[in-house]
Amino acid sequence: ESLIADGRAMSDLKQGVTLEIMGEGESGGPLNDAMKADILQRQGDIKYPIDWTTLGEFLDSLVRRGISLNVASFVGATSVRVYVLGEDDRDPTPAELARMQDLVRQAMREGALGVGSSLIYAPAFFAETPELIALAQAAAESGGGYISHVRNESYGLEAAIDELIEIARAAGGHGEAYHLKAAGEANWGNMARAIAKIEEARRQGVAVSANMYTYTAGSTGFDAAMPLWVQAGGLEAWVARLQDPRQRARVIEEIRNPPAGEENLYRTAGSPDRVLLVGFKNPALKPLTGKTLADVMKMRGTSAEDTIVDLVIEDNSRVQVIYFLMSEDNVKLGLSQPWVSLGSDAEALAPEGVFMKSSTHPRAYGNFARLLGKYSRDEKLMPLEEAIRRITRLPAANWKLQDRGCLDVNCFADVVVFDPATIADKATFDAPKEYAVGVEHVVVNGVPVLRHGEHTGAKPGRVVRGPGYRR
Repeated sequence: ESLIADGRAMSDLKQGVTLEIMGEGESGGPLNDAMKADILQRQGDIKYPIDWTTLGEFLDSLVRRGISLNVASFVGATSVRVYVLGEDDRDPTPAELARMQDLVRQAMREGALGVGSSLIYAPAFFAETPELIALAQAAAESGGGYISHVRNESYGLEAAIDELIEIARAAGGHGEAYHLKAAGEANWGNMARAIAKIEEARRQGVAVSANMYTYTAGSTGFDAAMPLWVQAGGLEAWVARLQDPRQRARVIEEIRNPPAGEENLYRTAGSPDRVLLVGFKNPALKPLTGKTLADVMKMRGTSAEDTIVDLVIEDNSRVQVIYFLMSEDNVKLGLSQPWVSLGSDAEALAPEGVFMKSSTHPRAYGNFARLLGKYSRDEKLMPLEEAIRRITRLPAANWKLQDRGCLDVNCFADVVVFDPATIADKATFDAPKEYAVGVEHVVVNGVPVLRHGEHTGAKPGRVVRGPGYRR
């Protein structure tokens, strides 16, 4: 959505990013009429018409609107599931699963990099492992991979990594964990064990890896703090259940004592002062932006659980929040692995226009500069050459991107010129909308888009298509 609003992608461009890869669970297509209606109904600050249906048409629409950076995408396992099954909690029939596989194959022909899932959320969580294997196998037929926000990142991290490895092994393609972490202080020891599992799978010949962002907090919604049964059927059904006193009481009890196997990032964060509110749809709630859950509880005189439920009802959205979850030691441990690449898990923004209506996580403005500056130069976690490999050749190789991520003859001219002595992130949790510094020039497809740190007005971005692409 941010690229529809502003194709310059400034917060990433100022860090030297030349390719945006999307599709964590949900993707720009395929869409049916019901999905289009839901998207239009649920839009937040950014309003836009939907003039596409398939994933390929979505990516082409971004180029048609004008983008400074290149774009690529996975096809969302959630999008495929909703297209065929809706948002309910049920398994597909064999015929429905075959239809879902055909949608994956179509997306691969249009250039998808593979299948992406986001398994802590509804309705993604409702997909069982065999369903995900089937989708990953359909992508692997033409060389595509499987990438996943795994099913549990806290107490169940090891089992979730086992599932990722099982899917990658069964499909035979590349498998990757989105934003690898061990969430919650009680679970920090799981990070080393998850890494050990990935290392062992790699020794056995399974092509599995992970990506990370360079921060100790994540950002998602209050959907990640509620039981999944209440969210079945989509946003409207979720809010309606919360307004029923009997079901609301059950939800509040299950926020306090989460169902077995389900993630609850509010409980994992440990206290309401470790939950920061950053995005609302309802103008009446926007003054709460930048406050903690503890602040709003005090203002309203309500419990944490009641406040969470009330905010979702009043905003008619999941509400975007930041959860402080991880340890700095684990961030360094993860970044130290040679098979870990970098992903911001955030939009490309700018401190102007429609983006000023909400706050954000500093990773949107600082993730890659933070690797090169703080972790490589200042803390000597890895040599500069290795840090550059992690954000260029490594992801390009993982996802079979042809002639990208390289400074070689016949590669596309996506070139970044930066000062290794000054490159740094400036965004913080208190002031997240600060551009990184140190990137002087960026060239995309041979066209200068950033010159002496200033945007040139050029928008030469293209679609980077995966191995199954058929013209």
